[in-house]
Amino acid sequence: MGTTRRGVAERHYTPIDALIVNLDKGVRTVFGRPPRGGRPSPGQATLDNDAPEADRRVSVGLMRVNHAGEVAAQALYHGQAITASNPLVRDRMGEAAAEENDHLSWCEARLEELGGHTSYLNPLWYLGSFTFGILAGWAGDRVSLGFVAETERQVVAHLEGHMARLPQGDVRSRGIIEQMKKDESHHATLAVESGAVDLPIYIKRLMRMTAKVMTTTAYWV
Repeated sequence: MGTTRRGVAERHYTPIDALIVNLDKGVRTVFGRPPRGGRPSPGQATLDNDAPEADRRVSVGLMRVNHAGEVAAQALYHGQAITASNPLVRDRMGEAAAEENDHLSWCEARLEELGGHTSYLNPLWYLGSFTFGILAGWAGDRVSLGFVAETERQVVAHLEGHMARLPQGDVRSRGIIEQMKKDESHHATLAVESGAVDLPIYIKRLMRMTAKVMTTTAYWV
């Protein structure tokens, strides 16, 4: 145990402890069911229309991409939390990761409803983003927050594209994506307010290229 904040005892982890804790989170993210924040799925109150098989396949592919993106987001936050030096930044990473857990759960449940499966390459997406998060954290908290802000901006643009591609009758998936878009935009705003730096253009382009590889592959695999 360590010092207290707001009357609650805080535990201070060694780097090895933090690595083990976050690897455990990674295993649960990829192979299990991570804890949710308690919010109900935005698509619960809607009813599905009977959809042609071609439309169902489009919805499955898009929701699989969204789920894979949330796996990568979890990994990024977990890696950054290990190397963050500012406790406030670590807390922000943890809060964002908790909301992303809801997204993971919503996307996985929707895939099950549609008769689809999550990406078979999720362990690869997690490992790559986890490494990226550690490296971003080592570059400094403001740079790390810059990666969060830019990642979330790109995710919002990506989700807007999905809204345009979703079959009109897939109201459930549309409701989930709309709430995810609001949350990701909020995460970007928090990162900027916490001191995020604007990343160089070549880094932004590299991030877009990497995301393109993942989204294109996850749609099918």
